Amino acid sequence: MKSIKKNIQIIFLILCISQNVFAQKINIKRDTSTWHKLKDVTIVGRNSKSDYQQLPEIVGTNIYAGKKNALIVLENVQGNISNNTMRQVLAKVPGIHIWESDPSGIQIGIAARGLSPNRSWEFNVRQNGYDIAADPFGYPEAYYNPQLQAVQRIEVVRGQGALQYGPQFGGMINYVLKNGSEINKPLEFETQQTIGSNGLLNSFNAIGGKKTKVNYYSFFDQRNGEGWRENSQFFTKAGFGSLTYNFNNQLSITFEVMHSHIRSQQPGGLTDAQIQQNAKQSFRARNWFDITWTTPAITIQYEINNQSRWNTKIFGTFGDRNSVGFLQPITVKDSINNATKQFNNRIVNLDQYRNYGLESRIITDYCIGQMKNSISGGIRLYTGSTHRLADGNGTTGSNYDISITGVYPRDVNFESNNAAGFIENIFRLSDKLYFIPGIRYEWLEGTASGRNGLNSTGESINLQNITRSRSFFLGGIGSEYHLTPTTEIYANFSQAYRPIQFANLQAPPTTDLVDPNLRDAKGYNIDLGYRGKVKNYLQFDVSGFYLQYNNRVGTIIPSGSNYRLITNVGASRSKGLESYVEFNPVRAFTNSKYTDLILYSSYAFTDARYSGDHQDANTKGKKVENAPQDIIRAGISIGYKGFLITTQLSHVSAAFSDANNTIVPNANGNIGLIPSYTIIDLTGSYKFSKSLNIKGGINNLGDIRYFTRRSGGYPGPGALPADGRTFFLSLGAKF
Repeated sequence: MKSIKKNIQIIFLILCISQNVFAQKINIKRDTSTWHKLKDVTIVGRNSKSDYQQLPEIVGTNIYAGKKNALIVLENVQGNISNNTMRQVLAKVPGIHIWESDPSGIQIGIAARGLSPNRSWEFNVRQNGYDIAADPFGYPEAYYNPQLQAVQRIEVVRGQGALQYGPQFGGMINYVLKNGSEINKPLEFETQQTIGSNGLLNSFNAIGGKKTKVNYYSFFDQRNGEGWRENSQFFTKAGFGSLTYNFNNQLSITFEVMHSHIRSQQPGGLTDAQIQQNAKQSFRARNWFDITWTTPAITIQYEINNQSRWNTKIFGTFGDRNSVGFLQPITVKDSINNATKQFNNRIVNLDQYRNYGLESRIITDYCIGQMKNSISGGIRLYTGSTHRLADGNGTTGSNYDISITGVYPRDVNFESNNAAGFIENIFRLSDKLYFIPGIRYEWLEGTASGRNGLNSTGESINLQNITRSRSFFLGGIGSEYHLTPTTEIYANFSQAYRPIQFANLQAPPTTDLVDPNLRDAKGYNIDLGYRGKVKNYLQFDVSGFYLQYNNRVGTIIPSGSNYRLITNVGASRSKGLESYVEFNPVRAFTNSKYTDLILYSSYAFTDARYSGDHQDANTKGKKVENAPQDIIRAGISIGYKGFLITTQLSHVSAAFSDANNTIVPNANGNIGLIPSYTIIDLTGSYKFSKSLNIKGGINNLGDIRYFTRRSGGYPGPGALPADGRTFFLSLGAKF
């Protein structure tokens, strides 16, 4: 208890330091009209057909100056938004590696810089600025992602985001939802109706508006389809409501809640030979996945004065993740048992997440001499619990049914607690040169308890009550030098970390052991780049990066032993280039008001290798798994008046699926090389008026067979094929 009080005191001390600066009486004499500061929710890029922007230096209480970042405006994205096709949505963000193993668009898996895309767990995934993952510390998988038709913008921050947002090496992804503040009438109705291949039906309907002191937004979305592969049917249902009351021009409070229910059939993995034979086939008809997710939040915003603002978010995550299926390797048939004349029993796994958090931030401007500076400080308090029931003896049926016989062999409780505080400051040494140092303090505690299995006589094998508590500081510094009013050189260095996860606190009984000295993964990101705009026809961002990832957690077999040890196996480093350029020759060479021609290309080169190893691991010098060397996305958009057509090429080079860099696939397809692939998408849209539009497209125009992932467990095991050629057609209206 004393250690908890001590850590809380440190957190509030950090906040008080920033508050002392904030409380000063400051007279600003300089012209601030050229400074980039935006409120939390605003339309960016409304007058541009481009979906890609650079984040302003300050948004709300968050500092983005000196950081590698991108902002995606969903209204301008030319792609299949209704099905969450992320390779089109994030096409202009260089280096984003995407797993495309879920045709429903339910499970979004993205990563960068040689990290794993597994449910985006190397990113800090947020909605409206608060956590939506299962547990950001112990189990950071994002089972839920918002329906993109309701998203106003996506903010992507690399590297240095760890100082403001906490545990991650990849960065931060924030989905900012519409809230009605951009609507200038009491009632507006929006609808988007989509049909597509394989029985795809999506109905998105929303109402929103603004009147006197209130703005609101609410939507309901339902999507279902049969999927491109056999045994891939799915449905999603999501509802959202947001209500903001503005007491005056300074103070507002927002209440919001999102509820989502997802169910999908999992077709399982295939061997490489089976993919070559028929990638649409499936040998698993009884595997199901079901997710219920609710995320309530309250946000209080206070514009203290022209220089200062304060924001507090109180949020929760109430999630249930259920799965039932036959999870043997694909080489084992899921067939009728000759003895029982029925299918074999399936395995049932249930997770229940109950998380609560508070984040409070303030930002203020102050002067040193004649130069205006900005300081941001904040605190975070979080507690989360995960109740896991695993390996239940399920039914012999084929439909979704999570009933079991007997008890769950594994019945484990995990808890995580966190308190953190940070300060970050923009020091403007001149109109051109900025330095942005920051520091973050973290206190983390993780516990595990419960039954971890049953022995041969049916008696419980209990976990020892495990508690891991630690605290540490993270530091970083960024900088910008403005060569012109619209171009800049930027650089930053920032420490990052990834806490020991729940899976590392419970070893499977009798076969695995957890190293008692297991440590959190720590490291750092470095960026150096040049970005900006040239008038209204050219924008670019070219940078180099270096990512050091120490204390990576893995599983080895110690020399002379017959057990597997979960331990820190060494380090890895990723280095490379991330570049994006967009050019509009029509705007550059003509004054046409009706024609547009946008050429864009994003390219990332990543060399990710293991740089250190455990004495019993053999990974030094080998490439990191799931880390393609080259990712290229390039496209052309041609527009005339209300018509716009876009073609996009996506190329991803080969990657290994394991740290041993196995090339030849094994018998069940869960280990081996992931071959390179190149696909083309085509999208067109026409705006009849401001209130009526139509959009359609063909994904994977050449009907290429490829896969992006090999799975060792759920939802495989085996290689998981991506979709072949599909189409969609969408009609939208606003009244």
